[in-house]
Amino acid sequence: MEEKMASPLPNRFNVRVYGLMVDEERREILISRERFGEVLMTKFPGGGLEFGEGLENGLRREIREELSLEVQIGNLFYVNEFLQVSAFNPKDQLLSIYYHVKPLAGLAFPRHFPPIDTPHQSLRFQWFSLEQLTPSRMSFPVDKEVVKRLKSAF
Repeated sequence: MEEKMASPLPNRFNVRVYGLMVDEERREILISRERFGEVLMTKFPGGGLEFGEGLENGLRREIREELSLEVQIGNLFYVNEFLQVSAFNPKDQLLSIYYHVKPLAGLAFPRHFPPIDTPHQSLRFQWFSLEQLTPSRMSFPVDKEVVKRLKSAF
């Protein structure tokens, strides 16, 4: 009988920070539909923390880059409590951190965002009904867990 080799464990951390933009009046949340290389994914807006950044500044930068929007960072919502290996690099263990975000005071929730298209990436954003949002609509395990927790919070 052939012994199955276990996958090597990740050997570095990849810190990710995401914004949960919920329009409570409309009961909608902003979702990102992204293509990175050949991979299509549905996830929350945000991305990787860069060296020298704090969590909130990294999230502000990501939202500014993706949505051309300045936001205020609200309460911490969730940090993944389980081992999650990156879908893009098996050496990376993900630490995914989710905050509530809102447009800066006095700004309305934008309804439309300009798409981003490059040869290696495309981004589209859409508002999605909290009632119709299900874990199965999301691409990644941590986002699926966040949806479960959002559903119980609203």
